[in-house]
Amino acid sequence: MEKNTFWRIALVLTLVAVFALPATPFAMEKPNGFPNRPMTMIVPYGAGGGSDQLARAMATALEKVVGVPVKVVNKPGGSGVAGLSDFFMARPDGYTITEHIDDAATLYASGVIKENPSEDWYPACIAQIAFSQIYVRPDDKRFPDWDAFVKYAKENPGKIKLANVANVGSMERVVTSLLEDDQGIKLTQVSFDKPAERYGALVGGHVDALFEQPGDVRPYMESNDMKPILTILNERPKAFSDVVCLNDIGAKFKPLFRFRGFFIRKDVPKDRQKYLEWALKTAWNSDEFQKFNRKKYMHLINSYRDIEGGKVLVEETVETYRKMGVKK
Repeated sequence: MEKNTFWRIALVLTLVAVFALPATPFAMEKPNGFPNRPMTMIVPYGAGGGSDQLARAMATALEKVVGVPVKVVNKPGGSGVAGLSDFFMARPDGYTITEHIDDAATLYASGVIKENPSEDWYPACIAQIAFSQIYVRPDDKRFPDWDAFVKYAKENPGKIKLANVANVGSMERVVTSLLEDDQGIKLTQVSFDKPAERYGALVGGHVDALFEQPGDVRPYMESNDMKPILTILNERPKAFSDVVCLNDIGAKFKPLFRFRGFFIRKDVPKDRQKYLEWALKTAWNSDEFQKFNRKKYMHLINSYRDIEGGKVLVEETVETYRKMGVKK
């Protein structure tokens, strides 16, 4: 073989090998070495719930991107308010972020907090947008389906106890009220600040029903301790094709969604904000985190939003709740 021919073949084989490699994701340079020490992720809700599960899944994925530990700290209380004091008291250097949900918008719209969640603090990443469902115990013969649930509620006004969150201005409470008005029923809502207490109340028979998102109670569905009888979405998602939705029951109100994201302070230096936005997006896109999202049914709605998209989502949510007259 001629020498030139040999090198041409070698070059071709080298190029083939290079282009056969998986594409290397764009890596953003750390701004002045940030972060170079452990970060803190505050979760203003209790352990075991959807926010806690999301935060821990994101922290694990984020650590691999930023190269430092990310410590998750639960600060439950006040329907998401208690943990915010620690968040706002921390130095605005980007080392402390908080997981929060659409309650940030309702708390601001109702005047419970003064800090605007689309200006004073805002999401660097919206990680989940989820629909809700109404759950009952599979062995509760009173409620084989939604029609039976409504019939019983109409015959026994206020007798059905529904486990729900404590914040009266929350998405859960507002949607429950809309559902009651639309269906002509009256339920008794029982407040629980911790998710585990809500779930245990239904499984233990202390309440009759539960308002929750499917990803948060998937283990209970798989163990046959809970079953959904209504999906609060206009169309039936494929994963719950056997469960009636709003269109099926002739509902006339617009469904509201739970969203969860990771917030930063406006005073965090801009270069660190952009880095955190990139890092959270990279962690969100990781195979590990997407596996978690699929397990929680969070792939059924296109969820991811960056800083600008997150601000728009929060602003629209604040406006929606203000129009509904949400109060403290």
